[in-house]
Amino acid sequence: MKPEHLMKEVRVQDAVGLRLGHDLTRIVPGEFKGRAFRKGHTIAEEDIPLLLDIGKEHIYILDVPEGWVHEEDAAIRMARATAGDYIETTEPSEGKVSLKSTILGLAKIDETFVHLANDIEHVVFSTIVNDAVVQPGKALAAARVVPLVVEEATVSRFETTAQQHRYRTNGAPIVAVKPFRRLKAGIVTTGGEVFTGRIDDKFGPVLRDKLAALGSEVAEQRFSPDDTDSIVEHIRYYQASGVDLILVTGGMSVDPDDRTPGAIKKAGADIVSYGTPMLPGSMMLFGYLPGGTPIFGLPGAVIYEPFTSFDVLLPRVCAGERIERSDIVRLGYGGLIK
Repeated sequence: MKPEHLMKEVRVQDAVGLRLGHDLTRIVPGEFKGRAFRKGHTIAEEDIPLLLDIGKEHIYILDVPEGWVHEEDAAIRMARATAGDYIETTEPSEGKVSLKSTILGLAKIDETFVHLANDIEHVVFSTIVNDAVVQPGKALAAARVVPLVVEEATVSRFETTAQQHRYRTNGAPIVAVKPFRRLKAGIVTTGGEVFTGRIDDKFGPVLRDKLAALGSEVAEQRFSPDDTDSIVEHIRYYQASGVDLILVTGGMSVDPDDRTPGAIKKAGADIVSYGTPMLPGSMMLFGYLPGGTPIFGLPGAVIYEPFTSFDVLLPRVCAGERIERSDIVRLGYGGLIK
């Protein structure tokens, strides 16, 4: 049975007292696009002018027989099958249900499942990218079906696919948000020109803002000349003080007098990567100190560019994820930001 065979067409003027079988959309170019009438709305005499204004000379009354599912009910079931932690689902609107974040955190989207879902005929399952920073109320995904009604088998297949995929991934969420931890960071700003006061420090304010945006803060900022032992001393000071994250700024190029990478290694760090396949931010270093404290070596691009490799990895660190070399290697695809 085709969906159109389930609908009865009625002239608007004859529709008073009847219930709509689906949402009706109103579009005012440049001003508004949204739902004018909701599914199930009972048509009243005063509705007729607006219906005609939005180009509806007929409405459709829908009788969904056994074995078929209305678009709204399908979207609700699809959203429930994929919603994980810190996700709320919206009411259906124009056949779509959105999955929204309830917190500030890191979006966790299973890309493999997204492709599996959209391979099911009539299914539309759209998401944002994995590991994006999301605010409360941000939509991470939206679920709907293309026809006004679909066969029950279509929705059941989506639900079964979601259940089986989660089983194969040890219960990993399909759409969820990972909360950020509140970290205290120590900054070591290197460079004789800043240490002596010849130029103003630019890193501190930028890093404070980036950390604050993720719910973290700078515990302290210390300044060092381009001297390996001095930089190591400051790193070890922060280790002893128990900060959660150490950011060493400046001196990341290949110039002989840039000592930051060597100092981080001398401090005992296990270097995950020195060099990141993203532009800007390719000279960034990332590693872990003994005890597991993450440490970044940050190039000058972090000051001048609004988005660099640091902005990709910092949220993951704040969410408590361990960064492996494979994570950094994958940043090259799509990593040409500038």
